[in-house]
Amino acid sequence: MYFTDRGIEELEARRGDDEVTLAWLAEQLRTFVDLHPDFETPVERLATWLARLDDEDD
Repeated sequence: MYFTDRGIEELEARRGDDEVTLAWLAEQLRTFVDLHPDFETPVERLATWLARLDDEDD
């Protein structure tokens, strides 16, 4: 198990039944990067990966 799995498991346990929009998620990611600018690159990579999940070229 990766260290980050604990955070993912907590997210699922606490918010797993919530329904959110991608607009809401994008706003939360922006807020997170504003508060933690050192994480801008990994958040950008995650957002790009999520945005391109359906691309057949990747």
